[in-house]
Amino acid sequence: MAKQTNISLRRDVIYSVYVRSHTPEGTFRALIGDLDRIRALGTDIIWLMPIHPIGVKGKKGSLGCPYANRDYRTVNPEYGTMEDFKALVEEIHRRGMKCIIDVVYNHTSPDSVLTQEHPEFFYRKSDGNMGNRVGDWTDVVDLDYGCRELWDYQIESLVMWAGIVDGFRCDVASMVPVEFWCEAREAVEKVRPDCIWLAETVHSGFSQMNRKLGLYSSNDYEMFRAFDMEYDYDIREVFDRYLKGECGLSNYIDMLNFQECAYPENYIKMRCLENHDQPRICSFVKDAKALENFTAFLYFLKGSTLIYAGQEFCNDHTPSLFEKEDILRTAADITPLLRKLYEVKKTVLSAEDYFKGSADDANDIAILERDDTRTLKVGVFSLKGKAAEVQVSLPDGTYTNHLDGKTVQVAGGRLRCTGAPMVLSCVL
Repeated sequence: MAKQTNISLRRDVIYSVYVRSHTPEGTFRALIGDLDRIRALGTDIIWLMPIHPIGVKGKKGSLGCPYANRDYRTVNPEYGTMEDFKALVEEIHRRGMKCIIDVVYNHTSPDSVLTQEHPEFFYRKSDGNMGNRVGDWTDVVDLDYGCRELWDYQIESLVMWAGIVDGFRCDVASMVPVEFWCEAREAVEKVRPDCIWLAETVHSGFSQMNRKLGLYSSNDYEMFRAFDMEYDYDIREVFDRYLKGECGLSNYIDMLNFQECAYPENYIKMRCLENHDQPRICSFVKDAKALENFTAFLYFLKGSTLIYAGQEFCNDHTPSLFEKEDILRTAADITPLLRKLYEVKKTVLSAEDYFKGSADDANDIAILERDDTRTLKVGVFSLKGKAAEVQVSLPDGTYTNHLDGKTVQVAGGRLRCTGAPMVLSCVL
């Protein structure tokens, strides 16, 4: 595990922003106008999806994908100037939040600065031409980390940005050698000792496929050598199957329990219901009470919490990466719920908590425990909004639900779940 990891990151909420689609203007300066609202949601870290110029050659859609990076050391002129970007970061900091940016180090656009100035940095196909190892990523060409000079260039770029921002979300980080990330972290440490490192580790099935094809793909345990936080894609496929009704809730809870013993003690997973690569949770969950439970369940899980812009407005359409599709600011606004959950995450839950979960598959109710040896916290989340009686580990007595202030009774180790989410606690 990265020695410098601060486990207090487990209590942080990350808000993901796609600058192009976040405001009508789609600029750094326009985003400043929404920072107060984002902070009021309960946000500690703003993650800006790629801010760099986008490649034109082979681009997807009319505007191209931000993950087809044309220049690692400048900003997308459609978003503004470098001065505009620095002003945005300054305003984020002024509101007590941190800013991390996307780092896309597995590949670049075919017309990137590096393809022109350093063609030796790139993977070559059998015919000698640049290409990519993953078939549907047709708008990018892969970098070759067998070239030592590439390491130096990329690390220099990270050090430059670390003088401005607070950390990095590293795209498909598992496909870049973990030794590179370790060296990069050591170099950045000299500029920003508290730099935040978030890895987009990959789905288990994707990693399995890559390894079968002979491609490099490190596992999540290996990646924790360099990173503070990782995606929970190692178990995401089970969650997706649950959403589709292909397995029981207990299957997913079992995977959460497995994580607790599979990783170093100070591991941090970034938990999300949705992100720019995954369908909106509201495309699966249509019932308001069920959505409330899913959202409370998310915040109760051990790890940092990700909110993808538009999630607070219950958007059910996943916006395109290749076009400008503005967030729909609908009447279905769950901001009050997010604020309450943030308060509970900060005041009731602890960074030192151990996690254990179980499930009532018949009623789709998750019964989760967080325990720091001083206080036991129990979360009961009815993911279909059903009422039922459930078994809990709390002593018999009267408890106050931290989410709505109502009292509930535990008798004989059981309590009545009304269908609303509950977070209860007792001193051990």
